[in-house]
Amino acid sequence: MTSHIMPTYGRLAVTFTKGEGAWLWDENNNRYLDALSGIAVCNLGHAHPAVHKAICEQSQQLLHTSNLYNIPNQEQLATKLCALSAMDNVFFCNSGAEANEAAIKIARLYGQQKNIANPAIIVMQQSFHGRTMGTLSATGNPKIQEGFTPLLDGFVHVPFNNIEAIETALSQHDNIAAILVEPVQGEGGVNIPATDYLNKIRGLCDQHDILMMLDEVQTGIARTGEWFAFQHNNIIPDVCTLAKALGNGVPIGACMAKGKASQLLTAGKHGSTYGGNPLVCSAALAVLETIENEQLCQQATDKGHAINQAFTEQLKNNTHIVEVRNKGMMIGIELDAPCTELVSLALEAGLLINVAGEKNIRLLPPLVISNEQIEMLVNKLSALIERHTQ
Repeated sequence: MTSHIMPTYGRLAVTFTKGEGAWLWDENNNRYLDALSGIAVCNLGHAHPAVHKAICEQSQQLLHTSNLYNIPNQEQLATKLCALSAMDNVFFCNSGAEANEAAIKIARLYGQQKNIANPAIIVMQQSFHGRTMGTLSATGNPKIQEGFTPLLDGFVHVPFNNIEAIETALSQHDNIAAILVEPVQGEGGVNIPATDYLNKIRGLCDQHDILMMLDEVQTGIARTGEWFAFQHNNIIPDVCTLAKALGNGVPIGACMAKGKASQLLTAGKHGSTYGGNPLVCSAALAVLETIENEQLCQQATDKGHAINQAFTEQLKNNTHIVEVRNKGMMIGIELDAPCTELVSLALEAGLLINVAGEKNIRLLPPLVISNEQIEMLVNKLSALIERHTQ
């Protein structure tokens, strides 16, 4: 059958029809353990009753009015996010790329305010910030930028987890307005920096009077064991972007700002037709309440550690394993050779995984995954890795 969908995705040959918790079922009623959560979206798993209830109740009342008017549950969500993060205010949009676009615009406005004619942002190699022209230009992956030149000016790429490279860039460029970085690089291969990396970036931003901007689209909303990954470092950024898990599948993004960054996007400077409408804000409020009530930040820490330890033990004699690493429930298993075919092999075995950076198995299980499901995940995937590397 001819598809009328643009071929922008290399889809696997499976169609899911329902889900519950960490399970998905296809059209033939085959069951799969979801260790990807829709790429770090469904932290509460599939068909969570609290999210279902919030969506149903709100859909019976009001879906959309536009941001020309006050939206009470948008105000409530912004207040909750600021209380959890210690940020000052929030701009709501529909995706992580849009949240990062807002951050880029904030950085440019901040630079212009400082009389910098062409403000630039320091960004990282192997990073991923989105596929719009602005976020694609900020992304540190030439492969996905191919074919889209000319990219936007105003980005200085340096190696990730390298403070000296940032210092060199600051000394060589007098137009830097901000530093944009992921606390953990997800698409780049679950790359976890040194424990004081973000602290040192915070110090450099203070020293040079520039904005520290964190892309927490993948790390935010309890994925790493804290509400936001920057809370592991006891710092507060000037800008922090969110999406993915905030809506547990309902499209919502957020750009949070603090202090000198919080009053730059004024009326007429930015906007979004759907951003923060009643439906998505109701879903997001249910997500935050559930994470609090079920203490899922702590579970992400405990279960992430358990998964890391179990894989480390099972694969300890496999010489092709470079490293097993995790930050909460972001788990990476790095091999010494490309392993993308493991995605299809895992699917055949009833397991949903991802490979990032060609050699890194990326696991992003729902935070509600059970201990029994963790054991199943570790046993199935370890067996697949052993067969693949023989």
